[in-house]
Amino acid sequence: MRRHLASSLLCGWLCAAPLASAAPSLRAEVAADAAALQAQVVAWRRDFHQHPELSNREVRTGQKIAEALRAMGLEPTTGVAGHGVTAIIEGGLPGPKIALRADMDALPVSEQTGLPFASTAVGEYRGQQVGVMHACGHDAHMAILLGTAQALVQRRAQLPGQVLLIFQPAEEGAPPPEQGGAELMLKQGLFADFKPEAVFGLHVFSNIAAGRIGVRSGPAMAASDRFSMTINGRQTHGSAPWNGVDPIVAAADVIGTAQSIVSRRANLAKQPAVLTFGAINGGIRYNIIPDQVEMVGTIRTFDADMRQQVFADLRNVAEHVSAAHGASAVTQIYEHEGNPATVNDPALTARMLPSLQAAVGADKVFEPPLQMGSEDFSLYAQAVPSLFFFVGATGAGIDPATAPSNHSPKFLLDEQALDVGLRALLQLSWDYLHGAGPAP
Repeated sequence: MRRHLASSLLCGWLCAAPLASAAPSLRAEVAADAAALQAQVVAWRRDFHQHPELSNREVRTGQKIAEALRAMGLEPTTGVAGHGVTAIIEGGLPGPKIALRADMDALPVSEQTGLPFASTAVGEYRGQQVGVMHACGHDAHMAILLGTAQALVQRRAQLPGQVLLIFQPAEEGAPPPEQGGAELMLKQGLFADFKPEAVFGLHVFSNIAAGRIGVRSGPAMAASDRFSMTINGRQTHGSAPWNGVDPIVAAADVIGTAQSIVSRRANLAKQPAVLTFGAINGGIRYNIIPDQVEMVGTIRTFDADMRQQVFADLRNVAEHVSAAHGASAVTQIYEHEGNPATVNDPALTARMLPSLQAAVGADKVFEPPLQMGSEDFSLYAQAVPSLFFFVGATGAGIDPATAPSNHSPKFLLDEQALDVGLRALLQLSWDYLHGAGPAP
């Protein structure tokens, strides 16, 4: 998950009231299978955690997933969008088609948890040697989906319909200029021969206490777009700025003026938006005004029209503010790399809410605020009605408001989340395939 969480939203995560609904009971087969598979799911998660791999580098991870699926009697397809793995569970009874998705990649983060199975892996990221860690919980997602697959396969004779298992690489973003992730899986025809009626996915979250589930109808996670900007001036000696054009001063003015895009031009009464400059680089010596300044940043939005308006406003600010200083600007917004907003299908969400409540109890399922982080699960949701929910990852005795966040080197998953995620995915699968709840 590409992460950005506004601190003002924390109370929304922690204090939100449970969602009202008449929750059904946990299915007996779900309770039995989740208990029986608990140790195996934990073992899978710890193995993945100890051997993380970066985006588009998930070689061992893909091999281990394929081995586990073959041991269940399935016939996985490997090498999907790089190192992704898919498999289809054929139920013994007629019924609908659904898909379940887990992401596989880790982050360029050096682990600081002190766990006995902590990662000591290293990898190369943007030309540098870095530590590698499952700092976002993708190890848990893979283990939960493997456990779900094992449980469904064991009861295949009673299973209606078909289930597509999607183990997706490069959710955190393929390193440029490579392609990857959900976009490449879909380009390669993921749903060409198997078009599911619904896709389900989950994400563990440190801002939620273990044992709780957060789910939101409609927009849930923001669109994420990367931009770069080059301010071109004219080099001169620092003692005689009038002999050149200072791109550093122009860049500072661009950054300041760009803040008015969200605060004064975006309709925040409609949906929130964020515009962040993440890095700036210009010059190498204290007394030389350089030719150029380069900047990069991110844009987060929920509304498609607002997204395009922020793009246009940023280009406008960069061009005209730079021109006022005698400089010029080149702005690139990498729309093809970004994720759209993750939107949960309202009818599907309403239908499956009782299933999530059955997994943990109605009082432990709540509606979180809009999340400024992004997910390429959003691309599946554009193709098929989908439901994406959050599973609490922070254990008892730790305040979720101050717990190390996802992407932190100290991100610490309470393994209770594995049991919650397994029960939730299993209950969703059985209920949907058996037609539980009103038709969407």
